[in-house]
Amino acid sequence: MGDSLVKSPIVVNRIDITVSISGGETMAELRPISIMLYKRLLSYLRFMKLRPAGSPDNISSAVIAQALGLNDVQVRKDLAAVSSGGKPKIGYITRNLIMDLEHFLGHDNCSEAVIVGVGNLGRALISYENFENYGLKIVAAFDRDPELIGAYFKGVEILDADRIQELCGRLRINIGIITVPASEAQWVCDALLEGGVLAVWNFAPVTLRAPDTVVVRNEDMGASLALLMNNLKEKVERHPVGRPASGRQD
Repeated sequence: MGDSLVKSPIVVNRIDITVSISGGETMAELRPISIMLYKRLLSYLRFMKLRPAGSPDNISSAVIAQALGLNDVQVRKDLAAVSSGGKPKIGYITRNLIMDLEHFLGHDNCSEAVIVGVGNLGRALISYENFENYGLKIVAAFDRDPELIGAYFKGVEILDADRIQELCGRLRINIGIITVPASEAQWVCDALLEGGVLAVWNFAPVTLRAPDTVVVRNEDMGASLALLMNNLKEKVERHPVGRPASGRQD
């Protein structure tokens, strides 16, 4: 499948097929962890997955700590909270530790999500292949553009946005991703919540109104860029660096 939209000559309503929902722990059974611990566990998982072929079958907290520039005691404590497979002088069986980390972080229970808004940003997110490594799978997309409805992008069907509530409810979708203009974001959010969505990842530059029982994550790229530019300005002012000559001679 290429990057272009594909219009199916025969529209197959795939949402009528029975969808298997991954099992696993409920939200109430998940142990709360700090953001710092989450980031450390994620870095351990990433490091082990990226180890070259032929690496030893076992791995120790000391090896992980040295590779990531962390404290050995902290790494050992973190891993002990996640896995009981560690043994003195042997460490962990790498493949088992990877599975334990994936389970603890919820990556082995892929959460199915829908995305609303199939413009440039929406397509970029659909194209991002690593989402499933973090436990997220985009199973459907919605838009109001009649030219897009019924087409497929990266294997994801684009459906009429008027069906958000109906289809999210039928598929038991937990996560909704919003990539529409600010003026459209609130009604999209409302439709997602009416369909039973429990978490919203919002890329629209607007603050959404949602109940406290719903998790909302706002990604304000304009604010992030402004912060980056401000930090860059402060850094340059504190540590002026001369720019190399361009080599151009007039």
